[in-house]
Amino acid sequence: MAQNTRTVGTPTNVTQKHTKGGIGESTLRPDGTLKVTGEFAYSSDMWHEDMLWGQTLRSTVAHAEIVSIDISEALAMPGVYSVLTYDDLPAEMKNYGLEIQDTPVLAHGRVRHHGEPVALVAADHPETARRAAAKIKIDYRELPLVTDEASALAADAPLIHEGRDDHHSGHVPHPNIVHRQPIIRGNVEEARKRADVIVEGEYTFGMQDQAFLGPESGLAVPSEDGGVDLYVATQWLHSDLQQIAPVLGLPPEKVRMTLSGVGGAFGGREDISMQIHACLLALATNKPVKIVYNRFESFFGHVHRHPAKLWYEHGATKDGKITHMKCKIVLDGGAYASASPAVVGNASSLSVGPYVIDDVDIEAIALYTNNPPCGAMRGFGAVQACFAYEAQMDKLAAKLGMDPVEFRQLNAMEMGTIMPTGQVVDSPAPVAELLRRVKARPLPPERQWETAGEGADVRALPGGLSNTTHGEGVVRGVGYAVGIKNVGFSEGFDDYSTARVRLEVINGEPVAMVHTAMAEVGQGGVTVHAQIARTELGVTQVTIHPADTQVGSAGSTSASRQTYMTGGAVKNTCEHVREALLEMGRRKNGSYHPAWAHAELLLEGGKVVTDGGEVLADIADILENEAIDLELEFRHRPTVAFDLKTGQGDGHVQYTFAAHRAVVEVDTELGLVKVVELATAQDVGKALNMLSVVGQIQGGTTQGLGVAVMEEIIVDPKTAKVRNPSFTDYLIPTILDTPTIPVDVLELADPNAPYGLRGLGEAPTLSSTPAVLAAIRQATGLELNKTPIRPEALTGTL
Repeated sequence: MAQNTRTVGTPTNVTQKHTKGGIGESTLRPDGTLKVTGEFAYSSDMWHEDMLWGQTLRSTVAHAEIVSIDISEALAMPGVYSVLTYDDLPAEMKNYGLEIQDTPVLAHGRVRHHGEPVALVAADHPETARRAAAKIKIDYRELPLVTDEASALAADAPLIHEGRDDHHSGHVPHPNIVHRQPIIRGNVEEARKRADVIVEGEYTFGMQDQAFLGPESGLAVPSEDGGVDLYVATQWLHSDLQQIAPVLGLPPEKVRMTLSGVGGAFGGREDISMQIHACLLALATNKPVKIVYNRFESFFGHVHRHPAKLWYEHGATKDGKITHMKCKIVLDGGAYASASPAVVGNASSLSVGPYVIDDVDIEAIALYTNNPPCGAMRGFGAVQACFAYEAQMDKLAAKLGMDPVEFRQLNAMEMGTIMPTGQVVDSPAPVAELLRRVKARPLPPERQWETAGEGADVRALPGGLSNTTHGEGVVRGVGYAVGIKNVGFSEGFDDYSTARVRLEVINGEPVAMVHTAMAEVGQGGVTVHAQIARTELGVTQVTIHPADTQVGSAGSTSASRQTYMTGGAVKNTCEHVREALLEMGRRKNGSYHPAWAHAELLLEGGKVVTDGGEVLADIADILENEAIDLELEFRHRPTVAFDLKTGQGDGHVQYTFAAHRAVVEVDTELGLVKVVELATAQDVGKALNMLSVVGQIQGGTTQGLGVAVMEEIIVDPKTAKVRNPSFTDYLIPTILDTPTIPVDVLELADPNAPYGLRGLGEAPTLSSTPAVLAAIRQATGLELNKTPIRPEALTGTL
């Protein structure tokens, strides 16, 4: 792990406890050893006696009428138990969706994107199921394609979804617009007159895949009550339940869900993939059914990051103050809505970046097209905006002859800044300090390319691992970027989380059991929940109950919200358990010791102690044979929806910030890039587990690096078909591509958050991408307004 530093700010709202393994310590993950030794059971490892295997047949075209489906040959195959199409769906509700229920369980009438599910097969062997699916005959009549803004918004454009009841004047001016959010503040035209320099830019952001290593998978087991038990890798158990039960025609209590081992998520598991299909086959055959996607199918089985076209205009005075900003952001949402409305809200409200700009004119839209559906991915709309506004900052600084970091610091927001939505930033916003820290860090040493043939390690060169260069044409560049991300669900969404905590005595020791529906997708939530319970209840033994729908919702593992929200729920419930324990102790022991009535009492090391350290009782002696068992909900402060005409409103609960400095070396003759270092600084409010904090920051930084120089799903504009659905052709950073990532952690507490913490998982994904692009621009002198950067863009052959 790269070296990291830590700066502690004002520890507002931080409870100081001393039980070993509590918050603030880098306790080890309980699942860590199992994962690195290969013993951890992921959802794809599940097994059941007499289970069948499910297979999905997907469309081979992007937009077509389904003329006929012939399943007879598939049904006749030995070992095939069931073949299902749209006509076999059991309930009146046949669509699902996160926000808009526009996605059919199986295509009906027509298909709207390449890879859309059309039919399902259950067989006694996965190869039998695959071959049977291949025998299903579908007659398609292809329809005109909608693939970009021009074809989507043309007056005669084919409608991806007819009869939209939310298509009305002003908000959604065309039925192929999923959602539109303007933000208007101040007077841009008047502010423009004050500008001494004006810069414009058009930017293109490619479609990125979450590229989690564990493919979509799950096991559905029919039950005697006519329901189904589903064991699945997901990000949000209760959202899945709300979408699954209606299309199965079952009440929610008959669909019991349990989280299975998740091999990464990054937003790609927030939508339904194989969950409904496995349940349908299990109920149709009355046998357990397992579905595991291969890598090819995985690319079609989940949503991706929205590709985007962004146009920006900024003005500034000659002394470097930004006067105004105008922008239009067009996100390609693909065939179905998924999370596009919320992504539009984030992209628009965060499009100004972490800067003070009083006069703005912003519009963000998401389109329906025949391209693959897009939805949640780490950074959620703010990533695309950050790529563009940070390029604009460099352009403005260059035109003014200013240092790019000093220009950003001059315009940096701080606590008290008013956002373009009118919301006041009411917690620390150390944007200038983060930039100062990454700039002040020593640069990695220059390499002496001229000695490469005399013993220098050519593997450090761009393309050196394949021996393509010995240093000819290699130049170095340094670039900076900073970003702002919201934390938690926004715009009036009822964002809450639930935790059940049970405190009892087992084998003479007090033990806390924590039960939530939080999806552990690799972020380390199970580690933090145990740390919180130890801190608040003063016990060393904590067990984490498997996540399922037998407890209240924990919301999604997304939006950097789980430590804030479900961690907050665990803290809140533990506090009530603690008070119940102390009240029990007062009833039993209060008459023997006056401190029970007057002193501030703490739980530490399995004992009740005064604030002066006097031990009053053992927790085990107070509980005896009783248990305290509570389940409570936790909510953050309320937010409101953005006004659909002006974009005004307190839409976000918390903001988080990160800055990066990238050092790159570019072979200008071959168009190859080597990222030497990606230094970062981030304010996390309070680091509950520093080891996990640094891991999250380094992981997010690496994903931002990927989209800067290699990651993109290529969709053929003529056919709307995905051209690279494999890890052979869709490239992600390996350990050989990942540079040193030194991390500087600030802890400036948010007084409104549990322990003062900030959600941190998404912010490093924002600024890492534009920092790498800025460094490449500085090295080459090229404008480079599209990501990812490909060799032909650097060699002039594009």
